[in-house]
Amino acid sequence: MERTGTVVRFSRLLAACSAGLLAAGALVASAPAAGAADVDLVRNGGFEAGLDGWNCANSSGATVTAPKRTGASALKATPAGSDHAKCSQTITVKPNSTYTLSAWVQGSYVYLGASGTGTTDVSTWTQSPDVWKQLTTTFTTGPSTTSVSVYTHGWYGTPDYYVDDLSLFGPGGEPVVIPAVPGGLKTTALTSTSVALSWNAVSGASGYHVYRGGTKVATATGPSATVTGLTPSTAYSFQVTATNAAGESAKSAAVTATTTEGGGGGDTGLPARALVGYLHSSFANGSGYTRMADVPDSWDVINLAFGEPTSVTSGDIRFSLCPVAECPNVESEAEFKAAIKAKQAAGKKVLISIGGQNGQVQLGSTAARDAFVTSVSKIIDTYGLDGLDIDFEGHSLSLNTGDTDFRNPTSPVIVNLISAVKSLKAKYGSDFVLTMAPETFFVQLGYQFYGSGPWGGQDPRAGAYLPVIHALRDDLTLLHVQDYNSGPIMGLDNQYHTMGGADFHIAMTDMLLAGFPVAGDTTKVFPGLRPDQVAIGLPASTQAGNGHTTPAEVNKALNCLIKKTDCGSYQTHGTWSDLRGLMTWSINWDRFNNWEFSKNFDAYFGN
Repeated sequence: MERTGTVVRFSRLLAACSAGLLAAGALVASAPAAGAADVDLVRNGGFEAGLDGWNCANSSGATVTAPKRTGASALKATPAGSDHAKCSQTITVKPNSTYTLSAWVQGSYVYLGASGTGTTDVSTWTQSPDVWKQLTTTFTTGPSTTSVSVYTHGWYGTPDYYVDDLSLFGPGGEPVVIPAVPGGLKTTALTSTSVALSWNAVSGASGYHVYRGGTKVATATGPSATVTGLTPSTAYSFQVTATNAAGESAKSAAVTATTTEGGGGGDTGLPARALVGYLHSSFANGSGYTRMADVPDSWDVINLAFGEPTSVTSGDIRFSLCPVAECPNVESEAEFKAAIKAKQAAGKKVLISIGGQNGQVQLGSTAARDAFVTSVSKIIDTYGLDGLDIDFEGHSLSLNTGDTDFRNPTSPVIVNLISAVKSLKAKYGSDFVLTMAPETFFVQLGYQFYGSGPWGGQDPRAGAYLPVIHALRDDLTLLHVQDYNSGPIMGLDNQYHTMGGADFHIAMTDMLLAGFPVAGDTTKVFPGLRPDQVAIGLPASTQAGNGHTTPAEVNKALNCLIKKTDCGSYQTHGTWSDLRGLMTWSINWDRFNNWEFSKNFDAYFGN
């Protein structure tokens, strides 16, 4: 949230992220020619038989007659998703043997590699936009390796790439056989909306399918997966199969798991449909100052903006009313406190919001963590507030290099924030209202990028809110991501969505409710939140932030998410009838805009 005009930082961050990623590659030197006794093991390496033998993720591949290098056709693949238009083939090989992998490619960034070698997996890449160029690498299989996966892929946001005459020379292996049935299926974690599963790895398997009640609901490359989008306090039956190029095994023995009850964050007295707004209490801007007593009854949650630290790293949060010199119509402290009590008597919740555009908060030490708990408690007690809103922006949250699993964060600023909030929740009990207002860069971007990435060079803030949300999901009352001041974000349909219309809010909200693999890793799936924990964040007027959405488009988004109508091209992964409501920046800007935002909310929900 911002004190004054709009802030556009996303495009610069994403550009830096992309540049760092692409710079991390390295060309592998050409390998020696294959021996005379070796044979080409690739099936349909010239793509003369269409995609026979090849698996292209998300239907991203096709064969074309031009450009081609030899023969009648070549592979064309369109980057669209976290796998970057990956096309692969599983090939039978012999243990302890050397192989030469080669292909002719054309495109902005084209990768060729082999995985599952049993030793060191290899890859190489090149830039060759307008001419065919050969990529070559070698690998040696491990002592028990009988199959490998060879693949090509491009890079996100780049044009189509092309591949022709792909070969793998080396000694042929035994024919691939259908893998055995996986054993040891068990539940490893439960939430109210997700079940995490693991099973024993199967020799010769290239992947696994997970079934719920006989219907396939997930795929995985390793022996674990998380199934999301489930209903609280409900029993489900799961089975798993193993797959490879020869086919799919029979289903495993079933395991039954029951999701937990809804978390404590939902039992805080909010109405089924809630309107959340930020009140500029400590500063003025172009929207003007609005007294607490003048906030209309439409607003169910009022976030006081902002509590800010004495320094970035102190953890010592302070809040005071706007100075008279800046806000001539500001009320007295006594009037402010009395107005808060009146709102609470009418069933409204009043929270202190920490952070905002200017309030950078980095809890990098336990001392800062403890100061945060102490100082926030003092603000809550002084004004008799109902809870806390976390609006950390800018450089408040980032992930240290090597912190790659959102389920087990190690970065101090993340770990200490989680600990501090849990302490506050424990102190104030089940009625404590906890909300968060991250930007899309820190949440939904995690579908593609997380932290500095496997090679380094990414923006370490990418997806950095995910471990905080996940660790606090059972304490969380509302998550209202800021669907504004954002660059294009990829949704679960592997298409980029742009702010300003219903489509953006539909895609971004559906991600939060359905869950998604983090950085494309299907073994690390962020489980979806309950619909009653989610509200859509929007600017109240064109002056409040980039990405203003007209009331008509807001209503289309609500229709799609709640009723599954007016969805346009994006198809949601559920009908989210219990979606909690809307959040806006801000109450002041809504007043400036003749209360257009809140009036539309009241009209839509019949308030």
